[in-house]
Amino acid sequence: MHMDGGDSRYEVTPLIAAAHELKAPLALVRQLALRLEDTHLPKAERQRLLRQTILTTERALRLTSDLTKSARLEDALFTVEPINPEQLCRDIVAELTPLFEAYGREVAIEGRKHPLLLVANRDLLRRILLGFSDNALRYSLPGTAVHMQIKAFKKAGIVRIGVRDYGPALSSDMWRSLQKKLRHAPQTIHARPESSGLGLYIASQFADAMNGRIGAIRHKDGATFYVELQASMQMSLL
Repeated sequence: MHMDGGDSRYEVTPLIAAAHELKAPLALVRQLALRLEDTHLPKAERQRLLRQTILTTERALRLTSDLTKSARLEDALFTVEPINPEQLCRDIVAELTPLFEAYGREVAIEGRKHPLLLVANRDLLRRILLGFSDNALRYSLPGTAVHMQIKAFKKAGIVRIGVRDYGPALSSDMWRSLQKKLRHAPQTIHARPESSGLGLYIASQFADAMNGRIGAIRHKDGATFYVELQASMQMSLL
């Protein structure tokens, strides 16, 4: 979901963005299905292709589910609760590891010595982090590891969860130019032409529903997309 600033002609509606985002996984599923028609494939290769087909389909279903949830945000009440972000990240890493392995990549979490609690809706936060991770999978180079990072800003009472990827770098003025537009529509991502920016648009909406915000950090070899939420005043039970 790396993005460059641009004029309004590059703005797209959520419907157009959804069609764009679903095109790639559907095309891949079709390609995998055609390869599976080869009756001479070894059993191990056939099983690998089947597994990749299933994982790719699940990834596309996550996007459609997020779109539905996003469309109903105004009509729903989302309860928030104290959440251990490290445990949530570990659950997500365990869920995504087979998908990352199928594409020759790794996903890991950078653990903390001192556990934290934040205030969030578990389902919405999970969807944000899954979206950031799916994006990192798409654009990180083979053989690289995507890292989930958790940081505390005690003075501000904020906890930040970031997903660090190793894809195309952000332009220096990208984030400033897009922040004001994200609330209204997905924004085309020039540095990553396969992406419409839909995932970031949805993540922004989910974060707003929890009184949080999303952001990005520029690196020479990629970027970290993150969500910031209020820290919980409750003492960790761990």
